[in-house]
Formats: sequence, structure tokens, C-alpha cells
Amino acid sequence: MLHHLSLAVADLQRAAAFYDAVLAPLGYSQVFADDEAVGYGLPGGDDQLCLKLAAHVTVPGPGFHLAFTATDPAQVQLFHAAALHHGGRCNGLPGPRPEYGDGYYAAFVFDPDGYRIEAVINPG
Repeated sequence: MLHHLSLAVADLQRAAAFYDAVLAPLGYSQVFADDEAVGYGLPGGDDQLCLKLAAHVTVPGPGFHLAFTATDPAQVQLFHAAALHHGGRCNGLPGPRPEYGDGYYAAFVFDPDGYRIEAVINPG
């Protein structure tokens, strides 16, 4: 359904270092970068997530979060560890989430700008 999503960030270098680290275990990497934006997607493809430098960042409130697909628990754990190492804050340790469905396994973090993000396996 979605072609791409853009997020405003206050510090592009900080945000890029964070997303480089957390998206690598999930198989995503930078597909373009310039002085005002960094795009992420599958290697050799188009951007699916774009970080755009902005003078003012307003993070959506509760109810908004961005979930990235993982294929195994190790990827979720690496995502979470990388997030904490690169300026993110824990919003839910890696583990099963049976309240969301059978086989749902996820970790939740806040990125350095305060966006709620998740890595998830959801076989449902």
C-alpha cells in the first residue's frame, strides 16, 4: 500500500547513524544520501523510508509507530541492541507478544528524535 514514508529529523548525521545500525540487521541500507535527506530500502532499490532534515521536528503522539519486518528473533534482538547503542531508548524488550497474535515477536524503541519504531516477526 505505501510507496515510502518520510520522517523529519533534527540532526541528519545522528539519525543516519542510528538508522544505518538498526536497519542493517533487517537487510535494509542507505540507497541515497545528500545534505538534506537519507533514503533507506533494499540494496539496489528505491527508498522506502526517507529521513529529511528539518528545522522543527514534531513527532506524532501515541498511536503512531513504524514497524519494520524481521524474519527471525536474532534480527529483532540485533535491532534492539543497535538502537540502544546508537541513542535510542527502550520501549519494549525483544520477546513474544501473544496479545498481538500467535508467533508475534517484537522489540520497541524510541529513535533519537522520539519516533516510536518496532522490529517485528508476524507470521499471522
